[in-house]
Amino acid sequence: MTTISARPQPIPVAPVDAVAVVAPRSKMWTFKLVLLLGSMCAIGAFTTDTYLPSLPEVAADLGTTEASAAFTITATLIGGALGQFIIGPLSDRFGRRAPVMIGLLVHIVASLLCIAVMDVVPLIALRIIQGIGNAAAGVTAMAIIRDRLTGSEASAVLSRLMLVIGVAPMLAPTIGGAIAQTWGWRAVFVFLALFGVALLGIVWKFMPETLPPANRLTSTRAVATSYRVLVKDPTFLAFALLPGLTMAAVFSYVAASPFVIRVGYGLTESQFALLFAVVGLGLVIGSQINATLVRRFSPIRLLRLATPLTMLFAVAVFVVTLTGFGGLVGLIVPLWLMFAAASMVSPNASTLALQRHGERAGSAAALIGVSQSGVAATVAPLVSVFGGDSAAMGAVILGAAVVGLLVLVATGAYRRGGWETSVA
Repeated sequence: MTTISARPQPIPVAPVDAVAVVAPRSKMWTFKLVLLLGSMCAIGAFTTDTYLPSLPEVAADLGTTEASAAFTITATLIGGALGQFIIGPLSDRFGRRAPVMIGLLVHIVASLLCIAVMDVVPLIALRIIQGIGNAAAGVTAMAIIRDRLTGSEASAVLSRLMLVIGVAPMLAPTIGGAIAQTWGWRAVFVFLALFGVALLGIVWKFMPETLPPANRLTSTRAVATSYRVLVKDPTFLAFALLPGLTMAAVFSYVAASPFVIRVGYGLTESQFALLFAVVGLGLVIGSQINATLVRRFSPIRLLRLATPLTMLFAVAVFVVTLTGFGGLVGLIVPLWLMFAAASMVSPNASTLALQRHGERAGSAAALIGVSQSGVAATVAPLVSVFGGDSAAMGAVILGAAVVGLLVLVATGAYRRGGWETSVA
């Protein structure tokens, strides 16, 4: 693996409904970029998914409720939201490399401390700190994409990232389940610490600084005002909110699945891990379809299609969870299709949001990340509030999908000419 070239790339300006024309990059350049940034984004997914099969054992060992154990998943999302909110504008001020390496060090220390907890409260606190550390890698990866790419090319790279990130839901539960079954659930955090050490070495060796000093925010005041500029752009906010609503639907399933699916259907750890991987494959396949389609169709046009499809399949999930029709297979099929459709929402919405504010890409990426973590952290616990059963999970998933469609409608994406209309 060689260092990705940090030479400046021209960033064309184009309407959001147009396919941006950019100088072609080699396949090897794109492969290296995707592998590097995908590894940075994947640490958050691994932190969540390696731990999932152990939730029932965590609840029993720490003498706590299933809802409290499930909240340790939500805690990482809360930490991710807080971390990205702080780190995003700082990366616009001080560059991309330093925040990543500091964040990974925080992740490593928090992971090691999780090994020694004897109560769920400190575990929740440390999971929040883990999320803050992970946020540095995720938000910086998004900003680096905007530093180098825009338009359809950026959307394609974001979609390709899912191929790397998608390994997490397919492999992480299996890895975590095997570790927990052999050495106990605390050993999962040893693995997460080692993951952080390996990624820190990769970033130090191969990640270039993509934001030269001349392009950085020049003062603390400019950093402080970045968010004010962004929140005054309602279209940016709408596009930034869509990935969060998609993540809310996904994490409503993720947080509830150990109890709704593993316990509810009597699955073993290995059976649950395999099933979790199958559902996660929907995200990977859908994102790769999006990466291919975005070469021919603009991000806004794909977003107009994927968002209502996500809601349609969410309706099917809700009906199955309410009626029990088809049993476990009847639930997994619409979930898989919903994940495939939802995986096309996030990269296209993120691209449209980022290209509106390239001069403050770190702050823009942070707000998108805060949306993903914060909205998911707020919405996912509603499954437990509404009863923690499959019907509650289906209802929360459907609610997130419906709100997502309403948000897209509010941008004007379906007005004034439909498919051919640019969103101003």
